[in-house]
Amino acid sequence: MEAKEEDVSLGANKFPERQPIGTAAQSQDEGKDYKEPPPAPFFEPGELSSWSFYRAGIAEFIATFLFLYITILTVMGVNKSSTKCGTVGIQGIAWAFGGMIFALVYCTAGISGGHINPAVTFGLFLARKLSLTRAVFYMVMQCLGAICGAGVVKGFQKGLYEGNGGGANVVNHGYTKGDGLGAEIVGTFILVYTVFSATDAKRSARDSHVPILAPLPIGFAVFLVHLATIPITGTGINPARSLGAAIIYNKSHAWDDHLIFEDFINEIVFVLQWIFWVGPFIGAALAAMYHVIVIRAIPFKSRS
Repeated sequence: MEAKEEDVSLGANKFPERQPIGTAAQSQDEGKDYKEPPPAPFFEPGELSSWSFYRAGIAEFIATFLFLYITILTVMGVNKSSTKCGTVGIQGIAWAFGGMIFALVYCTAGISGGHINPAVTFGLFLARKLSLTRAVFYMVMQCLGAICGAGVVKGFQKGLYEGNGGGANVVNHGYTKGDGLGAEIVGTFILVYTVFSATDAKRSARDSHVPILAPLPIGFAVFLVHLATIPITGTGINPARSLGAAIIYNKSHAWDDHLIFEDFINEIVFVLQWIFWVGPFIGAALAAMYHVIVIRAIPFKSRS
């Protein structure tokens, strides 16, 4: 029985991140010479037998669940009011998204890295900061958490939820699909670039005189991107958030900008989100390339 209790004492350290992320990154080598950590393996079978691996996935599920619950409720509160002056307005929605990211990244950074977003996970995977196994597992748990979070909001008052858009992301009138795609690419680039910069383990050695709490700039980046792009797409920059809201809302126009396969449900053709998956993934990939190749110049260091 004792041999099976691997979790608390060993779980957190048995399969650690190759390059720590979240607030954990800032405790590495404070004030010391920096040494580049090795990249994560593409596939690490040993993770599948570690409780810490599943605990991290559960943390991502709960965090994304809470994220959707609070943010969609905020959106519903704004949309149901006949006058925006009586609500928190767009600024309040932006603060809800940014504030929840700040709180949740702070809470989960030491457990899973505090991704709460498949685009962030994808960017970190491209930068070789986590394995494919962990990346896929995180994305699945994030999407499930988002679906459950939006579902709980709908369960409170179905009529009000469906009558006010369900918090689903759509390209708003007056904007083209190209506008929406561009907004998602740039918005996600800003977010993921901030994640890389705020959690860069080298910062402790290079800028140890600059105190920083990693979740703060990440949450603030989410807040600013929402202020700018809510009028365009409602702001996705998080495929799990967009997917969860669209599945629970379950209306045709919420799926108009969505990819991958077509399915007939209630005689409506749903096309699974392309703008809200392709846009964030392109933005995340560009941010990862910029950080690894330009900012850190890692490929050039390996040659020398």
